[in-house]
Amino acid sequence: MKKVCVAGVQMDIQFQAFESNLARIQLKIREAAEHAAQLIVFPECTLTGYCYATIGDALDHAIEVESTRLRPLFSSCKEHKVHIVVGFLERDGNRVHNSLLCIGPEGIAGHYRKIHLPYLGVDRFTTPGNKLEVVKAGTLNIGMNICYDCSFPESSRVLMLHGADVITLPTNWPPTSGRTADFIPNARALENHVYFMSINRIGEENGFSFIGKSKIVDPFGNDLAFADHAEETILYAIIDPKVARNKHLVNIPGEHEVDRLRDRRPEAYGTIVKSIADCQS
Repeated sequence: MKKVCVAGVQMDIQFQAFESNLARIQLKIREAAEHAAQLIVFPECTLTGYCYATIGDALDHAIEVESTRLRPLFSSCKEHKVHIVVGFLERDGNRVHNSLLCIGPEGIAGHYRKIHLPYLGVDRFTTPGNKLEVVKAGTLNIGMNICYDCSFPESSRVLMLHGADVITLPTNWPPTSGRTADFIPNARALENHVYFMSINRIGEENGFSFIGKSKIVDPFGNDLAFADHAEETILYAIIDPKVARNKHLVNIPGEHEVDRLRDRRPEAYGTIVKSIADCQS
């Protein structure tokens, strides 16, 4: 199995400016593809912005998955033979979801709705998703999370168990999330032995600022690329799916070996899926 070049686009996002954001995304796709990237990951809510004050305002700017407004992204992915993961506010009737699409040369490869919602920005009004799954993007198996999802180890673990080679985490991290940006991606990569891409935005929006600090981490918890700043940039890394799929790690043959899958003891983990009331009773 061949190694794959991946890219993470740390960029500013214009609030309520779909066409402007779309045009910039297309330019970044072209640039990353020219550097041989096959998977390109963008921040949370790249197409729409995040800091909405009311559900009504969010609904006015949310986009249906079937919207023809997304077709230019399909064309870009087909032209450049790439897969992208891109964030947007999704409209579904009178509900809004904080969502991701994985789009490839053949169209939509995957669709994810953020499960864990902080009381912040548009997430005060969004409806949580309820499904974690892995999608095929060329030779890669991709798991998708969004921002606050990474604070719950169960999300990454489920994606690993479904066979993810890489977990993508588009984010909108403000200054209070600096430690999360520094440490959590590495922990999730290490404990699940997967590649991890946390891709944040920069700039300001409705009184909130965003810190960048995007990174790509290998399955041993090492930074492959880290934007330790709040400037626009594209991070690149070469990832090897075979490394992520080998969960049996041999440090000293016959003396020090661990297996991230077989060493689990699910029979002891029942408390994780109980309600707070059941845990405290």
